[in-house]
Amino acid sequence: MLAPSQPAMLRQARTGHCTNQGRWIDSPMLTRRNQRTLANTAVVEGFGYWTGKDVRVEFRPAPENTGLVFVRADLSPPQRIPALVEYRIEAPRRTTLRCGRGSVEMVEHILAALAGLQIDNCEIWVDNVEMPGCDGSSLAFVQALDEAGIVEQDAPRACLVLRDTCRMGDANSWIEAHPATQAGFTVKFRLDYGRDNAIGRQTLEMRITPDTFRRELAPARTFLLKAEAEWLRSQGLGTRATLQDLLVFDENGPIDNTLRFPDECVRHKVLDLVGDFALAGCDIVGYAVAHRSGHRLSAELVRSLLSEGELHSDWRRSA
Repeated sequence: MLAPSQPAMLRQARTGHCTNQGRWIDSPMLTRRNQRTLANTAVVEGFGYWTGKDVRVEFRPAPENTGLVFVRADLSPPQRIPALVEYRIEAPRRTTLRCGRGSVEMVEHILAALAGLQIDNCEIWVDNVEMPGCDGSSLAFVQALDEAGIVEQDAPRACLVLRDTCRMGDANSWIEAHPATQAGFTVKFRLDYGRDNAIGRQTLEMRITPDTFRRELAPARTFLLKAEAEWLRSQGLGTRATLQDLLVFDENGPIDNTLRFPDECVRHKVLDLVGDFALAGCDIVGYAVAHRSGHRLSAELVRSLLSEGELHSDWRRSA
């Protein structure tokens, strides 16, 4: 979830530069793996932070090459919404997807859980437009998915290996993708709220694997400042959420809540980035560095990487 203090920066003019950075090729940094899906159905129930409406999420096993697909079961007929960047539409402080008559909102924590655990094929059946906020993290989704079990499939997982640098943003807020310095996908995020508040400046660098995601990222919760929370409530948003459902900071720290990590805020930003990069629909081998960045810039970068890359595989993504 995009921290509410940053949208003003994201409305500024953007620049992007890429240099032949994406190619679907073999690389010593590439660890080949097969696609994976769930062994059984997993269920998570809760309510959306924005609307306050109840929602039930069923994660269902899916065949090879399905990808991640949301299914709005409450619409007639049910509407399928692939979790791919071409279906992303702009919305403040969250990731929203739309396909045909169907849309889903606040999908970033679900996508982060699936991508973080390397679950590639899954139908995500939901009965409302907004996904459950739970405790503001991906933990409830990860626990449900782990309980359902994960199985390997026969088809290989496609992978984009970055060869050169791509940058999106401006001097105040930017994100870059670089060739990998180690196998897999590594993220470095710099969070900067200044020195005059309890969030301050935090930096985290981490190679994303199922193990590191479970331990180091999945429990990290959504956060915002007290003034921002009060403004949202004044607009009739988030009225059902409590101080135990996410982290709300005043000048002394989180109100009526306890941090799970000293740097929980930047860990949540990395979690969000993992969810945004899941919209590529493939594994990415590379090194991403972000400074005060959010969902929009991540999506712009993913679009650029895919448009300049070449797909060499024996399968096609399908909805």
